[in-house]
Amino acid sequence: MAIDIIFGERDTTGVDAGSNGGGLWLGGDDLKRVSGWEFKPQGFCKGDVCLPVPDARRSEFVAGGRYNLAALASLLGQPVVTDAEHHAWCFGEAAAERKRVLTSLAAPDFSLPDLDGKTHSLSEYRGKKVLVVSWASW
Repeated sequence: MAIDIIFGERDTTGVDAGSNGGGLWLGGDDLKRVSGWEFKPQGFCKGDVCLPVPDARRSEFVAGGRYNLAALASLLGQPVVTDAEHHAWCFGEAAAERKRVLTSLAAPDFSLPDLDGKTHSLSEYRGKKVLVVSWASW
């Protein structure tokens, strides 16, 4: 079945995945494309970070060459929201990561055009004092 998945900031549509027992089962290529994680003998890995899968719980994560993204998200502490009617799943940031970002006092990078149309990024001004003024109509 084609499922749309939002994983962090990645938005992937039409993923060949199956929903079974509260899990979202993907093939290995789709797992990596959607989440950046891949399954290796040492567990789920992303870059240099690997999360071992407990042997007693292996069937929750791996079955027949498919991998349970919902179980991986649970292991990572990521919230999951699903809309069965529209075949959509959304995986948010882990609470620990959100806390780290909020307590770092570092503003996220963004880019906006000035009145002349020239684009400026906040990262261009790292180490300098910057006043950001915003306005909203609501």
